[in-house]
Amino acid sequence: MLEKIGQINSVVNAFVWGRGMLVIFLGVGMLFTLRTGFFQFKGWKVWMGDTLGALFHDRRVRKAQDHQSISQFQSFCTALAATLGTGNITGVATAIVTGGPGAVFWMWVSAFLGMMTIYAENVLGIKYRYKNSEGAWVGGAMVYMERGLGAKWLAVFFSIFCLCASFGMGNMTQANAIAKGLKATLKIPEQFTGMALMVLVAVVILGGVQRVAMVAEKIVPFMAAFYILGGLLVIVIHYERIPETFLWIFGEAFGLRAVGGGVAGYGVKMAMKMGISRGVFSNEAGLGSSVMAHAASDVSCPQIQGMWGMAEVFIDTIVVCTITALVILTSGVYDPQRCISNIADGVENIDGTTLTGNAFATVFPNGDKFLAISIALFAFATIIGWAYFGERTAAYLFGEHAVFPYKLIYILLLLPGSVLAPKLVWELSDTFNGLMAIPNLAALILLHGEVIHMAKEYKRNRK
Repeated sequence: MLEKIGQINSVVNAFVWGRGMLVIFLGVGMLFTLRTGFFQFKGWKVWMGDTLGALFHDRRVRKAQDHQSISQFQSFCTALAATLGTGNITGVATAIVTGGPGAVFWMWVSAFLGMMTIYAENVLGIKYRYKNSEGAWVGGAMVYMERGLGAKWLAVFFSIFCLCASFGMGNMTQANAIAKGLKATLKIPEQFTGMALMVLVAVVILGGVQRVAMVAEKIVPFMAAFYILGGLLVIVIHYERIPETFLWIFGEAFGLRAVGGGVAGYGVKMAMKMGISRGVFSNEAGLGSSVMAHAASDVSCPQIQGMWGMAEVFIDTIVVCTITALVILTSGVYDPQRCISNIADGVENIDGTTLTGNAFATVFPNGDKFLAISIALFAFATIIGWAYFGERTAAYLFGEHAVFPYKLIYILLLLPGSVLAPKLVWELSDTFNGLMAIPNLAALILLHGEVIHMAKEYKRNRK
């Protein structure tokens, strides 16, 4: 039975993460980039100043005015908590191993275009959200599909895919990454990690979105700074390799990998595929998931929350994923010939965690422990962030009375996720992530005129 499920999943996965879908991901991002006049580049002072820059002069950004809502910064941290995960570490390493250093360039491309995709998602998310009987905001990709397009059936499909992804990608796989890492480095039994996670996650998510946001607001800046500073130290120690690393990245992004006077590797196509897919996997731009966190903000201007989404993708991929890539490539632990040989021999699922751990170990005596702690922080944040996404889709599908049972199931799944080796769960979750994108990208294309109109209106008003 499991083998049959795996075979069916492989076929579906090949479609949702195939060349055609990756082109659509880039195409939607390019559509909004062109129609907004390359806003992520030309308007960087605007979106940076109205989001992260506003933290220093506008108290309203940090403090919600409505007790049923969360602040702009809290919604940003909650969304970033869900996106900053194992994909920023092991995902980047896997992209480099499979697609070569050129994959990093295409990851940047997908991120810069994805900044405008997620801008559109959040603008629509704020525009079409509404308050429920308790006075709390209800929003997300499923809401703008229903209220903006009048396509309830599309919203239902999206919600089902998101609900399934929350149990897999948001829960079991992250718990497994934490448990395996702590067992390998600190010798902590996996079942102890699983039970501890159940308690910690229960304390957070049973307190509602306000508690999730409060924890995210505290943990996300700390864990990001912890990892970034550690990564920068490794890069600075190997500073003499920085120029050749960037030449390596740009060279392989447009040409074939030269090895021993001949040509080996996978060239531009594989670099593009791995870079774009891992970039989307990391920042989730186009999937529509993080809209639910942004929709809970007390912001009154949809365009402002759209720009918070841009900052989210920028930090997730342009900053954190780039740090991981440069740590691996400047440290000298990446061996192209060895990676090509392994893949050619049919070896799959090359351990990106080991590769990244070896890179940190070139500077830190206990590089594996530093990485295990980083992964634990990132994965825990992902677990609590995705719990809210799953909760909102469960409420959309079955009503608010389904939220508490959903949370109980979510908490209980952390233990088997920690103990088991859920290879199939990883693969299914990856598929559900991709399936979420199909209805969401369709909705963005059909509603893009509204986004562009609102973007132009904001520019006029700001001037």
